[in-house]
Amino acid sequence: MATLVVRNLPEQTHRALKMRAALHGRSTEAEVRDILEKAAKPAGRVKLGSLPARIGREVKLRDGERAVLERSRDKTPAEPMRFD
Repeated sequence: MATLVVRNLPEQTHRALKMRAALHGRSTEAEVRDILEKAAKPAGRVKLGSLPARIGREVKLRDGERAVLERSRDKTPAEPMRFD
């Protein structure tokens, strides 16, 4: 895990963080982690694969098209990477 040091944090901000942490029943450090996590990874963000999955659900394949795709799909199991 990474460590982050915040210098020159105003005392008023530190007190506000401590109060907010107390309201949520956790340490100030845990509160700051939660705030940073929510800021860095907002709930409404588009995640990798979301758009292709949505497009796949919206595409209406005709009879037989799905079978053609399945036959042409490579079903060989993936090999793990080797670093020798």
